[in-house]
Amino acid sequence: MHYLFKFVLLYFLVLCTSFLQAQTNGKISGAIKTSNNEPLEIVLITLVSASDNSLVKTTFPETNGNFEFTNLADNNYLLVIDYLGFKTYQSQPIAIQQNTVALPVIQLETEDVNKLDEVVIEKKKPFVVNKIDRTVVNVDAMMSAAGSDAMDVLEKSPGIIIDQNGTITFKGKTGVQVFIDDKPTYLSGAELEAYLKSLPASTLNQIEFMTNPPAKYDAAGGAGIINIKTKKSNARGFNGSFSTRFSQGKRMVNRNSLNLNYTDGKIRLYGNVSYARQESVTDLYIFRRYKNEDLSTKTLFDQNSLIEGENKNANAKIGLDFYASEKTTLGISLNGFTRTGFNTSDVSSVLSNASSVIDSTIIADNRTDNKFRNGGVTLNYSRDFNEGKRLTADADFLTYSDRTEQGFRNYIYQPDNTLSNSDELVGKLPSKISIYSFKTDYSHPLKNEGLLEAGYKISHSETDNVADYADIINGEAVPNYDTSNHFKYNEVINAAYLNFNKSYKRFSFQTGLRLETTISKGNQLGNIMKEASQFKRDYTNLFPTVYVMYKLDSIGDNQMVVNYGKRINRPYYQDLNPFLSPLDKFTFYSGNPYLNPSFGHNVELSYRYKGIFSTTLTYGKSKDDINETIEINDGIYYSRPGNIGKSQFLSWTVQSDFEVTNWFSTSLFTEVAHMDFKSELYTEGLHSFGTFFHFSSNNRFKIDKKWSAELSGRYTSKMTSSQFTLDENASINIGIQRKVFGDRGTLRLNANDIFYMGIRNGVINNLKLTDATWKNKPDSRFVALTFTYSFGKAFQAKSQERSGAESEQGRVKG
Repeated sequence: MHYLFKFVLLYFLVLCTSFLQAQTNGKISGAIKTSNNEPLEIVLITLVSASDNSLVKTTFPETNGNFEFTNLADNNYLLVIDYLGFKTYQSQPIAIQQNTVALPVIQLETEDVNKLDEVVIEKKKPFVVNKIDRTVVNVDAMMSAAGSDAMDVLEKSPGIIIDQNGTITFKGKTGVQVFIDDKPTYLSGAELEAYLKSLPASTLNQIEFMTNPPAKYDAAGGAGIINIKTKKSNARGFNGSFSTRFSQGKRMVNRNSLNLNYTDGKIRLYGNVSYARQESVTDLYIFRRYKNEDLSTKTLFDQNSLIEGENKNANAKIGLDFYASEKTTLGISLNGFTRTGFNTSDVSSVLSNASSVIDSTIIADNRTDNKFRNGGVTLNYSRDFNEGKRLTADADFLTYSDRTEQGFRNYIYQPDNTLSNSDELVGKLPSKISIYSFKTDYSHPLKNEGLLEAGYKISHSETDNVADYADIINGEAVPNYDTSNHFKYNEVINAAYLNFNKSYKRFSFQTGLRLETTISKGNQLGNIMKEASQFKRDYTNLFPTVYVMYKLDSIGDNQMVVNYGKRINRPYYQDLNPFLSPLDKFTFYSGNPYLNPSFGHNVELSYRYKGIFSTTLTYGKSKDDINETIEINDGIYYSRPGNIGKSQFLSWTVQSDFEVTNWFSTSLFTEVAHMDFKSELYTEGLHSFGTFFHFSSNNRFKIDKKWSAELSGRYTSKMTSSQFTLDENASINIGIQRKVFGDRGTLRLNANDIFYMGIRNGVINNLKLTDATWKNKPDSRFVALTFTYSFGKAFQAKSQERSGAESEQGRVKG
C-alpha cells in the first residue's frame, strides 16, 4: 500500500494548497428583468474573468429572475448576458475579496441582437462529457497528451488500465475493441500497442468509451468499444500542424508528425504522416517453485531477462472528398502503417534443488526481427434527402503482412560453470491477413424528435500463417516438425440492424437490435510429422441494446440513465492458430483452435449532475470469456488463450470534472469493482475472485495567458483477473507548457511516473504443483520535451470522412 500512500499524500497536498489559495467564499447575486419589469428565466448568464475573459461559471435565473454565483475565488469578474431579442449586457468589473456583491436589477433592453465587441469568452473544453450511450474524453483538455501518443492518452483516461503486455482493461474488463474514426483497427496485442504508439496525440480529437455500443456498431467487444476520433479540419483554405517530441528515460524515444488540410470549392484534401523511433528496455524476473505430490518443494527456478529493442514506426494517411452536389459526397482514403524493429533477450535461468543448491544454469541469447505492414483503402458515399433522410455506403479493403524471424541459443552450464550442452533454434514466421468489408446505413427522422436507423454489413476475412522452425545441428538447419506448422482461416460475417431513438419532454429513449451470422473455417495443413486437421463453425445471434435517460428537473441538470446490451467476443485470428512458439527452453506460447466465442451481458445505472459529476453502478456476466491461461506440463510453462467458463463483474464508479477556481480545474475518477471467475482449467479447477480499487486524477492549472501546468496520476490496487493476481501499481506525472510564436506554437515539458511506481508484479494461480510469480520493470519513468506549431489560414466549410469496416480489425493479434 506504499504506492497508495505516496499517491494520496501528494494529491492531498496539491488540493490543500489550491483550496487555501483559492479562498472561494465570494458571492455575486442579482436579478434579470425586461424593460417592462417582467422577470426573465430562460436566459444564460455567463461569468468571466476580467483579466483574460476566460469562462468561470454559467447559470440560469429562477422563475422570479433572481440569480447568484457562489463559491467565487478572489478575483475581478465580468457579467455577460447575450439573449436573442435583447441588447447584449456586459457589467463593469466586479471585485470579489471574500465578500458578497448584490447587483442592482439588470433590465435588458429590447433590440436586435448585437455582437459583443468588448469581451470574447474563452470557453474551456471539458475533460469528460457524458452522453446517453457513451463517455467522451476531449484530448486537448489533457495537457500531458501533447507530443505523446494514443497509447499514453488511453492510459491516462478514466477507467482505463493497461498491463505489462499492452492489454487494455476498460472498467475492470478485458476484451475491448479499439476503433479509429468508427473503423476497427483490426489489431491486438503487440501490433495494436505499436500502432497506437505510432499515432501522435496531436492528431487526436476525442476518445469515446462505450460499454454498450448502439446497434449500428458491431457486437464484438465484450468490454465494449473505444473509438478514437482524429482531428479533421472543416475549414476552407490551407492549414496544418507540426509536432516533434523527444523523451529520455532509460532509453530514447523520438516522435514527429505533420497534418495537412486543403479545402476549396468541391474538393477537400487531407493527410497526415508520422514517424517514431523508439528504443526500449524491460527487466523481467520470473520465479517458479515446483512441488512434489505432498506439496513439499521439489525444485526452484529463477529467471532474469533483460529485453532490449528498437522499433521504427511510420504511419501515413491521405484522403479526398468530392462534393458532387450540396447533398452528395464521394470520398476515398488511403492509409498505411509500417513497423520495423528487433529485440534481444539476455536470459539467465537458474535451476536449484529444494535446498537452493544450484543444479544447472541456462544462458539464453535470443533475438527477434520483425517487419509489419498494413495498408488499406476506403471508399465512401453519402446522400442527403429531404427532411433529414440520409443514406451512406462504405467499402473497405485492408491487408496485413508480418515477417518475423527468430533465433534462440541456449547454453547449459553445470554448477562448476562447465558447458554441458548447447542448442540453437531458428524460425521464420510469415503471415498475411486480408479483410474485405461493405456496409450501408440509412437514417430516417420521424415526427416529434424521433429517429429510425437501419443498416447492413458483410465482411470477409482470410488469414494465412506459416511457422517454419529448424534446429541448427553442426552448422546445418534440420527442420523441427514439432514447432513447424501452416494454418489458414476464413470467416464471413453478415449483419443487419435496426435502431430507434426518441425524446419526449424529460425522457430520452434509444433501443436497437442487431443480427449477426458467422461462418468460419480453419485448416491446419500439418507436416510429415503432424496430421492435417480442420474445423468449421456456423452460428447466428441477436444482440439487443436499450438506453433510457430521464431528466429529474426541467433544464436537465440532474439525470438518471440506464442501459443494457449483449456483446460477443470472437477469438483473435492468430489465437485460433495452433502454432507452438518458444520463448526459451521452459516457456512456450501457442494458439488454441478450439476457442469458442464469448457472450456477455452488461447493465448500467447512472446518475449525472450537469457536466461535472456522475456515478455509475455496472453489472456484467459472461460465458466462455477468452483470457490468457497458463499450464505447467513436465516443468514446461505453456501460455495459450482459453475459455473461462463463467465470470461476473460488479463495479461502482464516480467521475467528476469541475473548476475549483478560474485557474484550477480537476477531473477525478474512482472505481471499486468485484470480479469472480469459475472454470475447469486443465488439471486444476479455477475459482478466483477479488475486489480492486482504481483512482485517477487530472489537474490543470492556468498560470497566465501564456503558461499552464498539469498534475496527473493514477493508482490501482491488487487485482484478480482469471488465473492472475496483479499487485498494486501507480504513476504520478507533471507537466508545464508555454505558448510561443503568437500562440501558434506550444512548448511543453512533461515528466512521467516521477516516483517510478509503474513496476508490475504478479502471481500466476491454479498451476499444477507449481507456484509462480513475476516482476516487470518497464521504462516508464522519463522526461519529454515537445514542440507543436500550427500554420495556414482557414474558413469554415463542410467535411466528410467515414469508414465501413468495423470489428474485424480488432481481431488481428501481433
